[in-house]
Amino acid sequence: MNGLATYAAVQSQDPDALVARHSLLVKRIAYHLMNRLPPNVQADDLIQAGMIGLLEASRNYDPSQGASFETYAGIRIRGAMLDEIRRSDWTPRSVHRKARMVADAMRDIENEEGRDARDIEVASALDMSLDDYHKILQDASGCRIFSVEELQMVGELPQNPGETGTNGPFEGMQKDAFKEALADAIAGLPERERLVIALYYDDELNLREIGQVLGVSESRVCQIHSQATLRLRSRLSDWLSEGGEL
Repeated sequence: MNGLATYAAVQSQDPDALVARHSLLVKRIAYHLMNRLPPNVQADDLIQAGMIGLLEASRNYDPSQGASFETYAGIRIRGAMLDEIRRSDWTPRSVHRKARMVADAMRDIENEEGRDARDIEVASALDMSLDDYHKILQDASGCRIFSVEELQMVGELPQNPGETGTNGPFEGMQKDAFKEALADAIAGLPERERLVIALYYDDELNLREIGQVLGVSESRVCQIHSQATLRLRSRLSDWLSEGGEL
C-alpha cells in the first residue's frame, strides 16, 4: 500500500478500529521493553500508555513525512511507554543524586587526565571504597535504563505540520548535531563498556545473555552498563544541561 492509500485508509477509520487493528503492535513493544525493567513495572501500565500513543499516531499521521504508519505508530507507542516509565520512576532521589556525583567525578577526572576515568579513581574522588562505588552503579542501573535508547530516538520521529512544537530547520540541525555527538561519545567509550552498549541496544541481548558472552555475572554487566551510561552523561553534560537528562 502506497503512502496516499495508507493515509486514506487511516483517515477513513475511527480511532477504535485503528487501535484494534494495531493492538498487537502495542503488546509486542510492551513485552519487549518489559525484558529490561524491574519486576514491579506492570505490563498493563505500559500497554495502556502505548494505546494512548497509538491513538495519537492515528490522529497525527502524515504519509508525506516519509514514514509508514506502522513505523510512525511504533515510535509514538514506544515514546508514550517511556514517558510512563519516567512518570512512575521507582528510583529514590538519593540514587539519582549519587549517580550525578559519579558522572561529575568522571567528567572532572577525564578533563584533567585526558583519558577514561578508572573505577578506582572515581571511587577515590568520591572518598569511598571500590565496593561502595560498585554498589552505586548497581543501584543506578535501573534509574535510567532507557537513557541511551531514549537519546537514540531523538530526531527519528518526523514532526507533522500543524502539530504543536513543529520543528524548524534550526531544531533539525540541533537534533542531527546531538545524534552525532552521542554516536561519537559511544564510540569513545572503553572497549568493554562499548561492547555492552552494542549488545544491549543493537543486538537486544538482556543482561544475563551479555554476561554469558563476556563470561561475567549478570550483576557485573549491570554495573558496566550503568558506568557506561554515567560516562555518557558526563561527556554529554553540555548538551544535557540545555534541557535533557541522561
